Amino acid sequence: MTPLKRGTLCSLRGTVVFGYIRIQKSELLVREYDAYKSVYCGLCKRMGKDYSFLSRFILSYDCTFYAVFLMSLRSSCKGFENGRCRFNPLKKCMFCQCEDDALSKAAALSVILAFYKLEDNIRDSGFFKRLGCRIVRPFFSRWRGKAAERYSELDNFALEMMKAQFEVEKNPDCGIDAAADPSASMLANILGLEAEDESSERLYRQIGYGLGRFIYLIDAVDDYTDDVKSGSFNPIKSLGQDKFEVMNNNLSQALAMVFDAYNLLDTVDFKGIIDNIILKGLPSVQMEIMRKVKENE
Repeated sequence: MTPLKRGTLCSLRGTVVFGYIRIQKSELLVREYDAYKSVYCGLCKRMGKDYSFLSRFILSYDCTFYAVFLMSLRSSCKGFENGRCRFNPLKKCMFCQCEDDALSKAAALSVILAFYKLEDNIRDSGFFKRLGCRIVRPFFSRWRGKAAERYSELDNFALEMMKAQFEVEKNPDCGIDAAADPSASMLANILGLEAEDESSERLYRQIGYGLGRFIYLIDAVDDYTDDVKSGSFNPIKSLGQDKFEVMNNNLSQALAMVFDAYNLLDTVDFKGIIDNIILKGLPSVQMEIMRKVKENE
């Protein structure tokens, strides 16, 4: 399946479909890129098996990173299997062979977040978009129900995040810290589930919080121009003339938080890929989007 440009992670701020946790392909070794693609394709295959063929359309970079991170912590990738793409049978690809539930967990997170994104669209969108969302809602609801039955913690964290985000955004002057906290806390809670002791839990939660904060804030920057035109909520609106410098500094601080915690972990599998994402991919996304929004000002 061709990688999507944006993946899934929810907020209520406006555009709530993300895909910012990306690799910097040009900086990866060929074998590392092949391994990354195998996880992506493996997640696509797992989503089809666990939910349905249609669920593969919500495959994301963000949940691919989640799968890579889990397998790195657990050393659960035991090789790669050759096969053919489910969307294009003429295309050969590799599938990561995972011995635990890392891919299943990432697939569950994908459909859970997609469901709550759909619920947000039904509540806040115009008539025709709401109509389209209502038509597909039974599919998303069934996927989410199945995922929540197996991974109730993930569903609970996502639901708590959506409720908290809704309350925060009732105040258009809430500020960027308050606005980003629900998404950041959700990812902190999700990664914290993987800890085996108090020390590792602190590190996992810090990585999750920093990533969640970065994703929320970079999406706010990305959608700033459109949100100003449409009158939609955006925490940047409450900032002064130096708003983009403030946002750039906050984004860099969020990445520093992620790196500081990640640097203390003993990861072996997929280390080159995760290094690439944190040190190359995310900063590249930040520079790209900051440049774009400044040019549109």
